[in-house]
Amino acid sequence: QVQLVESGGGLVQAGESLRLSCAASGGAFSGHAMGWFRQAPGKERESVARISWNGYSTYYADSVKGRFTISRDNAKNTVSLQMNSLKPEDTAVYYCAQARPQISAAQATGSSAYKYWGQGTQVTVSS
Repeated sequence: QVQLVESGGGLVQAGESLRLSCAASGGAFSGHAMGWFRQAPGKERESVARISWNGYSTYYADSVKGRFTISRDNAKNTVSLQMNSLKPEDTAVYYCAQARPQISAAQATGSSAYKYWGQGTQVTVSS
């Protein structure tokens, strides 16, 4: 059973930056693709970014491309999301998730591809 714990959320003004971190424990980490999702009030959960097991491949939603960067440290069992130039529309609860075995980051486009989820961290961007 893998536990994922997010941290780093908060309240910032538009244009500022935040760095989210996700610490994994209790199971395998390095062999799995990882992803960050977000869910705003009244909206469906959406994929923001995902990263391959070795960190070599990354994928982003069009809405965050060029502003967000996903990275991972397999030695520390962590995955991070650097968020720059934040906009009010980035306001949401952000979740990290671990993909199911044998599913690559390229394949892990939707929620059903992920087996373990963190509890989420709130990001609020004021205008």
